[in-house]
Amino acid sequence: MNAPTEIIQQHLIDPEICIRCNTCEATCPIGAISHDDRNYVVDASICNSCMACISPCPTGSIDNWRKVPKAKAYSTSEQLLWDELPGEHDEEQIIVLEKEKVLSPILASEVPQKEIVHQKSPIQYGSTIPPWSAAHPYINLYGPKSLKKTITATVSGNVRVTQAGKTNDTHHIVLDFGKVPFPVLEGQSIGIISPGIDTNGKPHHARMYSIASPRDGERPGYNNLSLTIKRVLEDHQGNPVRGIASNFMCDLQVGQEVQVIGPFGTSFLMPNHPNSNILMICTGTGSAPMRAMTEWRRRLLKLGKLEGGKLMLFFGARTQEELPYFGPLQNLPKEFIDINFAFSRIPNQPKKYVQDVMRERSTEIAQLIQLQDTYIYVCGLKDMEHGVIESLKDICTKAGLSWDSISQSLKTDGRLHLETY
Repeated sequence: MNAPTEIIQQHLIDPEICIRCNTCEATCPIGAISHDDRNYVVDASICNSCMACISPCPTGSIDNWRKVPKAKAYSTSEQLLWDELPGEHDEEQIIVLEKEKVLSPILASEVPQKEIVHQKSPIQYGSTIPPWSAAHPYINLYGPKSLKKTITATVSGNVRVTQAGKTNDTHHIVLDFGKVPFPVLEGQSIGIISPGIDTNGKPHHARMYSIASPRDGERPGYNNLSLTIKRVLEDHQGNPVRGIASNFMCDLQVGQEVQVIGPFGTSFLMPNHPNSNILMICTGTGSAPMRAMTEWRRRLLKLGKLEGGKLMLFFGARTQEELPYFGPLQNLPKEFIDINFAFSRIPNQPKKYVQDVMRERSTEIAQLIQLQDTYIYVCGLKDMEHGVIESLKDICTKAGLSWDSISQSLKTDGRLHLETY
């Protein structure tokens, strides 16, 4: 007599909705999620359904499950080839499929092998819940499975915000949505779909960018928003590449149109209650959400509606010339925002990173971090994440504080948010 078929709820990622932001892989504590140059996939032999990746996903693409025989679970090789999720099966169909071996995994030798990338998951200190006083975010208004798949935006501005002649070509791009509502909050993101097809003959996947303008628009009262985009001309190893979306966006002229999906993001949101403090730590284009939060606070101050609260910014770049928005930042009143720069490539000077400058301001940070009204935001390259966390730990230790206790409070209270890529 045959043993009964063991059925599992296999965790799968919807390739139609996924915006390839790497949040799920970075969040997974056991390394069950990996990716190639097209899809993110879950290894059923590793996944223990801990659900750690569910809340951080900005699109909901991670929250998908299929009943399958455990012995015949969809392999990662199969998932890498998908353009959409397989359909649902009822119990009788599953047993039939088990007997017919329709769901047998594709052997590695049967498909062209792609490079599968595994990224070591960091210790999870970042919160997946927003500040208690954050405004309600709208998400997924436009996307592959929405009523309307995209919304068309018109470019109303495209200005370089790093010094001309330098390799770091970063642009401030303003998109106007006309009369179609597209509500966003500081800290949210949108997806840009580049025209054309990829090397596999498929439409390009959306590229996610953080919004750099406040909730009432780049121009107050207008239905627009801004992005901070660096032209990608090399990969992380320094090899020449040409980023599809970044070059498309940086080359756009005023009046041209772009297809947008989103908005995305439910946790990397700013507090709205009086006397809340915001500690911002960023590098490069990670400054986009920090600019949005700062500008919203500045507008409230101008209208006489800001009721206390400290802004403190730690901003890193290789040089002053490669730091986005360096000029405008100089014009902000020091009593409004405490700005600290870190430059790592200034000739004849030692390399200095954001975590180094944070240690120089350890007394002030230690005072802020103990307050329940202080919220910390980190955005930039993933390489900075470990250094920033270690500096916060050192600052607490130096002040005689328990990092274990404080870090747990920061996470559970929605007061430490990490968005690195």
